Amino acid sequence: MNQLGFPSEITAQEVAREKTLGGAISLCAKAAGLEPKEVQSRLKTDKAQFSRWTDDVEGIKWEKFIALMDECGNDAPLLWMLHARGYDLASLRRQETELERQIRELKEANEMLLHDKRVLTEALSGRAAA
Repeated sequence: MNQLGFPSEITAQEVAREKTLGGAISLCAKAAGLEPKEVQSRLKTDKAQFSRWTDDVEGIKWEKFIALMDECGNDAPLLWMLHARGYDLASLRRQETELERQIRELKEANEMLLHDKRVLTEALSGRAAA
């Protein structure tokens, strides 16, 4: 299993400023704080290949595209494509994964237990004081 990069936030304005997919690929790396050389190494591509992507001379295979976004921790190129096709980036949201759903449900259950504990503690403290 590949370790994903730390998530890095990309705003719709940053995406909209890019004129090309290559620019969005560069933004993806830049937002992650990665130099092109680091991205090339992580994706196992050479400098010429990466340059062709960022210069819009050559397309990028889907598997490498996904790996790029995973390594950089953001979806800048994908968001750029959606923006270029006329989608409203502000109304997009990611689907909750199974793990995210489990975490959310556990947090909700934990909050409920903490609330119940607090109520019981206050009730018992009130009786003990009387």
